This record gives sequence, C-alpha cells and structure tokens, in this order.
Amino acid sequence: MTTPEPARESRCPAHPAGLDPVALSGPRFHTEPHQLYREMRREHGPVVPVELPGGIPAWLIVSYHEMHQVTSDPELFPRDVSLWNQWPNIPDDWPLLPMIQKPQPSIYFTAGEAHRRHASLVVPALESVDPFELRHACEQLSDQLIDAFCSRGEAELVSEFAKPLPVLALARLLGYTESDGAAVARALGELVDGGEGAMRAHQEYLALNHQLIKNKRVEPGDDVTSWMLAQDGFTEEEVALNIKDVMGAAFVTTADWIGNSIRLMLTDDRFAAALGGGRHSVGQAMNEVLWEDTPTQILAGRWAARDTLLAGQQIRAGDLVMLGLAAANADPLIQQQFAPSQGGNSAHFSFSHGEYRCPLPAQEIAEIIARTAIEVLLDRLPDVDLAVPAQTLVRRPSTFLRGMTAIPVRFTPNRPTGDQP
Repeated sequence: MTTPEPARESRCPAHPAGLDPVALSGPRFHTEPHQLYREMRREHGPVVPVELPGGIPAWLIVSYHEMHQVTSDPELFPRDVSLWNQWPNIPDDWPLLPMIQKPQPSIYFTAGEAHRRHASLVVPALESVDPFELRHACEQLSDQLIDAFCSRGEAELVSEFAKPLPVLALARLLGYTESDGAAVARALGELVDGGEGAMRAHQEYLALNHQLIKNKRVEPGDDVTSWMLAQDGFTEEEVALNIKDVMGAAFVTTADWIGNSIRLMLTDDRFAAALGGGRHSVGQAMNEVLWEDTPTQILAGRWAARDTLLAGQQIRAGDLVMLGLAAANADPLIQQQFAPSQGGNSAHFSFSHGEYRCPLPAQEIAEIIARTAIEVLLDRLPDVDLAVPAQTLVRRPSTFLRGMTAIPVRFTPNRPTGDQP
C-alpha cells in the first residue's frame, strides 16, 4: 500500500524531531483523498504534521474526536490568525494568502469578541431572508439557466448551471441589480478558476461590492445589504467586508454541493428513481455528499494560543492547525456509528463546528439554493444522463475544495419555459 510521500528529505525544523511532514498538495487529494487520509491516520495518528507551499509547517486533524475537541475550545484554539508564528516567513505572493488572510474587520477574519460583534450583524441579516421568497427566486433562476440549454439536448452542468446559479441567487439576496449580479457571477467564476485573469476578476468583484454599498446607501431595498447598512455601530467598510465574506464563503461551496450531488445521483443506482422527476432522494443525496464528498475538504484554521499536547503531538504557541473536515467525516469509528449513507444523520463537520462554524441561517440558505436547483433540474430534465463514462469525470485540482470540473449530460430536448403552452 502506498504511503504519503514526505514533503522533503530532511525533517522540517518547525516540527518535533522524528516527524516527517506530509506535503499538503498533490493529485491524491482530489483523486483518492479518503485512502490518503487513512494512510495519514495510520502513519501519524489523529494529528498529522504537514507542510504547506513554500515549506510552511502546519498540523492537519484527520479524526472526528480531535476535530470536536479543537473546534469546541476557542480559548486554546482560537481562529486568530494574528497568533501565527510563521508570518515572518510568508511572502506577499504566497498562494494560500486568500485563504489565510491577516486580520480584517469581518466575521470570517476576526476572533473572540470581535468575531461575536460581526456575527451580531451578519447572522440576524441572514435570518431576515424569507425562505419562501428565496426558494421562488431560485426556481426562477434555475428555469432561466435551463432555458438556455434545454432545447439542445445536451449541456455541461457545472459551467452552465451549478456554478452560476448560487452566485445569481446570492446576488439577488444581497441586492445586486440583475446586470451587476451577472457581472458578479462572471468575475467570481473566473476568480475561482484561477489563471491569468484571476487577479483582474478579484479587483472587478471588489469594485462591484463597493458599488453595491454606495447604491444601497442611496436607495435601500428589501435585501441583506440594506439591512446591514441600517444597523448602528458598523462602518460601510465593515459592511462591505462582511458582504464579501458571505458571498465568498457561500459561492464555491454551494456550487460544489450542487455539482457533487448531481454527480452522485447520476452515477449511483440507489438514486435512479429520483431521476424520473421524484424528489424524495434529493435530500438523502445532498446529506450523503456532506459526509462522503464534502465541498470543503480542509479548512484553515485554528492557531494554538499556547504550547499544548494534542493527540500526543507537541503543538507550539502560534502553530497553525488545519481542520481536515473530510478526513474527520471519514473517521472509521464515526462511519460505523452513524452509517451516513443509510439515513439522514447530520453530525458531520462539513459546516465546521463550535463558535466559528458556518452560521445556521447561512447553512439554511445554502440548502435552499442547492436543493431547489437540483429539484428544478430533475423536473425539467427527467431523463438526464451522463454523456461520458462516469470514470472519466474529473475533480477540480484542489487540496482544500472538492468539486467537479465538468458534468457533461444529455437528455431529451424540450422547449424553454417561456415557450410552453
């Protein structure tokens, strides 16, 4: 059996002597991650010494118990990036900086009281969203996207459906105009794909974000941004950063939740009945994806507030502890206890856990968007099927996020909803 290759021949000086860190990169993270996590667990135990790009040391949790321990102790393991003992070694062009940013005044990049302050803005704003109105909006947007390809009898469901739908739905929820929402979808789509246009797309999105704040200050509406701007005690910059965080955290994960669920339903015979227009298996498929194929595989992270022992590993003050959400979900002991594929148990870590987990209203919004999208797709295209062999489907090459690059399908052509009698 193949074991993870060490990141380099010499031992990492930032880890205790005798530990060879595992390089947190490579194709196995998106081709056979569960096998890789089993090997890590066997070789190192629940907490694995890893090395990030540029030789940066960190720790990766790969067991359910230790994941619960760390995420339940915000005093010992706060989400406080300012504690990181590696900042002197981080160059300005480090590729993981978008994921591990220096502290900024928003819900996802603050800790302790500052985090709770921003949560007091973001959580009630998301709670103000009417779930019935959101579902109706998602049905309309799903129909519009499907109308663009339904007469062809074939489509690529990632780029034409799973990716644009969450952005358009979130843009409407946040109060973007229809044209600006489409521009946001294009910018974030290019940003996620990476490549030469990613930085330009990032700047374009930031400009659209700040323009939204200006527009809603002048002409508020019934949307999340206007709700935030109406609250006392927060600056426009803080509102803008929190809106950016909401969109950034929800877009790719929801798109991958849709894509991974569609892939499961098209490749697993257990869900064949749902492809005839039935909906009873959609929720089961979505929950199984969160257990077995979660969009966020690894999350950064937590930083140790002081020297401590974790599962026998010596963790130093300021060490980065990466949350292996997918690995914890796949812990054999938990799999035996919960048997996630046999029911609706939701004790997974796909939304993290503890004080810094994804807020409950954000989870509910993501589920409405994803479930509505899949249900409308199955209603409109009841005989949809893969256009390529299942084994040729390709994952996006990412250690941290898990999604499909493309899902080519075929189906019986039909008329757009506007053409229906």
